[in-house]
Amino acid sequence: MGEFDYIRWIRTRTPTAPGVLVGPGDDCAVLAESKSPCLVTTDMLLEGSHFVLADVGARRVGRKAMAVNLSDIAAMGGKPVAAFVSVALPRGEAKAVGEELDAGMRELADRFEVTIAGGDTNTWRGGLVVSVTLLGEPGPQGPILRRGARPGDWLLVTGPLGGSILGKHLDFTPRVKEGLSLQEHAAIHAMIDISDGLAADAFHICEESGCGLVLFADRIPISDAARGMNDGKPPLDHALGDGEDFELAFAVSAADGARLLQLQPIAGIVLSHAGEFISEEKLFLEAGGTRNRIAPSGFVHAFGPTGRDA
Repeated sequence: MGEFDYIRWIRTRTPTAPGVLVGPGDDCAVLAESKSPCLVTTDMLLEGSHFVLADVGARRVGRKAMAVNLSDIAAMGGKPVAAFVSVALPRGEAKAVGEELDAGMRELADRFEVTIAGGDTNTWRGGLVVSVTLLGEPGPQGPILRRGARPGDWLLVTGPLGGSILGKHLDFTPRVKEGLSLQEHAAIHAMIDISDGLAADAFHICEESGCGLVLFADRIPISDAARGMNDGKPPLDHALGDGEDFELAFAVSAADGARLLQLQPIAGIVLSHAGEFISEEKLFLEAGGTRNRIAPSGFVHAFGPTGRDA
């Protein structure tokens, strides 16, 4: 299979969609004009940094490549519309890898009614690289940004955290439907998806909002995976810093937060009250009645000479 054979095969698997006037096969895709703002996000996955292809398989890589972008749209309370996929396939196994990669991406694209509208394909002597750009539309409250949290707001999260390396980092379900449903029940002041870790990502909200946060150690939902890591690290530390949980963390008023906790209106998830925003622009962890300042620890790609990720 050559490059153009692969593109023709991709086109046979791409259904038409009302919002996509011209899909794969031309120099550009053509999207229908929209009166609402356009949400745009992109993520790249690299073999050796984000996954080991021989261990996880191309289908799971494809699924994750689509899922992380869907999670970004969810973090802004939006609805995904169209995706553009660029891949560098390992030469010598490009056909097999490309077909499995596509199957994984389409699993979630079909589930969330996303059209794969175009992209680029290459082969090379290196490992698998896949980059997805996803376009979306805002939900009923418009684009929900990281800025907007206010002192006195509650921080709520949509599910248990930590231990994602045991499988959730590849197989999670992006909270698109939950992000939309939440807007029917409360005014969302700020929101983010937890990709780098609760402490790091919640602090991003603080930085953008000009406030601080107290996290409640006894209220942070900890996953069974985090409790079973057996690496000598406390489960709470995993919940605070592991990352790739891809749950939503969001700020609401205390009144809305209390009502959401009581009603638990979103089927399939349990909302938890993980913290409260404060005026002092610092991050604290409160445990046993004692409040200590903590660092916003989480995963960070290294840009220094050592090339080591932290």
